[in-house]
Amino acid sequence: MATLRSSRGSRGSRILSVGAYRPSRVVSNQDVCARIDSSDDWIRQRSGIVTRRFAGPDETVVGMGVEAAVKALAQAGVDPGEVGMVLLASMSHLEQTPAAAPRIASLMGAPSAAAADVSAACAGFCYALGLADTLIRAGSHGYVVVIGSEKMSDIIDPEDRGTAFLFGDGAGAVVVGPCEEPGIGPAVWGSDGSRHHLIAHESSWLETREPQRPWPALRMVGPEVYRWAVRIVPQIGQQALEAAGMTVDDLSAFIPHQANARIVDAAARSLRLSPHTVVARDVVGTGNTSAASIPLAMESLMVQGALPSGGHALLVGFGAGLTHAAQVVALP
Repeated sequence: MATLRSSRGSRGSRILSVGAYRPSRVVSNQDVCARIDSSDDWIRQRSGIVTRRFAGPDETVVGMGVEAAVKALAQAGVDPGEVGMVLLASMSHLEQTPAAAPRIASLMGAPSAAAADVSAACAGFCYALGLADTLIRAGSHGYVVVIGSEKMSDIIDPEDRGTAFLFGDGAGAVVVGPCEEPGIGPAVWGSDGSRHHLIAHESSWLETREPQRPWPALRMVGPEVYRWAVRIVPQIGQQALEAAGMTVDDLSAFIPHQANARIVDAAARSLRLSPHTVVARDVVGTGNTSAASIPLAMESLMVQGALPSGGHALLVGFGAGLTHAAQVVALP
């Protein structure tokens, strides 16, 4: 009987570069308050958000994802033809079929690459990054492009006081490649489907077939989500550190999903980060961009020169599902 042959993998993988795309339209709290009963002060106190970006009609999940991926490839010096897999994390692509990732792969110059969408909401980027690491170490693909792209303005109700002020649009991407030493730590991930209703569409898309049915906008039970997030983020963050064989003192940066500045700050306090650890607070100017928020925040810190190349960052994603994921990575 023949023996099954397995792939030859590498000892590790790492993030080689980061690219980002931010829509040009900046939306202030005052702009949002024109349609909800709120104020700039209330929004800042509740979320820390001052502005967010909204995409225009010609800016799509696919198009923004392509722009971010092309920038990341250029930064890495990797030819698109060398990409073996494209993974897109998104919760706002409005076409269930076909997936958006194959279209992104084709438009970015990798028409033969394998491609798939990852649906894990705001934890999606960390999920996709964990998959990319596994694929490369297994020897399945030489380079993997991981993208988070969201047009959240398409799926929220602009008159919903609980969500309208939170979300923004944009895309971030990283190129992941093989290396001799691990540059992406073990993923610590999980879910709690029993509480899926805390962040969910208010109805099925099927109901829009009926005349005069409302658009099934995304709704959120804010207080319960906040309590869950401030507990789960430091918990899985600590687990990811332990899985990577590191402590908080080894971290150059803490880059959690940019859901809310209060959650970011509470998690940072609970983890007892060292004074030298940079905490990402991109949410202040970008809003909550779901699966795009971690690569966008990473790119912003890198552009500011706040992150040392080769330093270690703790990434934590959490959101609808309820899904969560965390890993320690070496910075490009």
